[in-house]
Amino acid sequence: MEFLLVFAFLALFCASAMAGIALRKRLHERHLTAENLDSIRLVTGLMVTFAALILSLQLSTARARFDEASAHRSTYAARLTSLDECLRIFGDAADPIRLKLRQYTAAVLASTWPQEAKIVVAGMPNTEGMAVRGEDSILSQLMSDIGVAVDALQSPGLEHSAARCRTAYSAALSARWSVIEDSHIPSGAFFIGLLSFWLSLVFLSFGLQIPRRALSAAVLAIGVLSISSIMFVIVDLGMPYQGVFHISSVSTRDALADMMR
Repeated sequence: MEFLLVFAFLALFCASAMAGIALRKRLHERHLTAENLDSIRLVTGLMVTFAALILSLQLSTARARFDEASAHRSTYAARLTSLDECLRIFGDAADPIRLKLRQYTAAVLASTWPQEAKIVVAGMPNTEGMAVRGEDSILSQLMSDIGVAVDALQSPGLEHSAARCRTAYSAALSARWSVIEDSHIPSGAFFIGLLSFWLSLVFLSFGLQIPRRALSAAVLAIGVLSISSIMFVIVDLGMPYQGVFHISSVSTRDALADMMR
């Protein structure tokens, strides 16, 4: 699907440029005087300047959000691993809690990256139909059950370790909410559509201005390809668990692998 976006932007901007070229052929020579073309260049220059600023800001914002979401996911995996390591201190008494934690992590892995191979843990919930992003009621309940069990941990001489496990659980829960909140970032689809329309007008203006020469057409084609690729990157970064630039599952897989040792 993501590669269809490239062709969609290419088709839109190419059509705009071709429309400009076709319109120039139909215009009378009195509309293509030096004064009129200079006026068009002034307006086009203004539009290009604003478009460059907006594209730069949008790309920077999309990249920052993606990096933040990726960092939250890595932190979440580290917090889950830390909780499991704390629970190991209690030996057999904490095995049921650790099993639930493995079931939870495996379900998170399977639901977040459904296109990848699953790591099956006995008793894990069915992940079919779970949302890739956001909160899931089944996983929330499983995480709550883990918290209740951690709070109930008691062992003579290990009171400090029990308190440390409760702190580790609170840190994991906080990291989980950071990951969930990342899914509430607006998609910006309307803004992308408006920006695409604006850029199509820019290429329409370019089509009106360029002379009918092969070199000019080649330069215009390079411009169309460049802007289309930038638009693709902006949209793709807005889908952190899909597309080409997706958040990797490596940290979560490493966390689960460490729990299963």
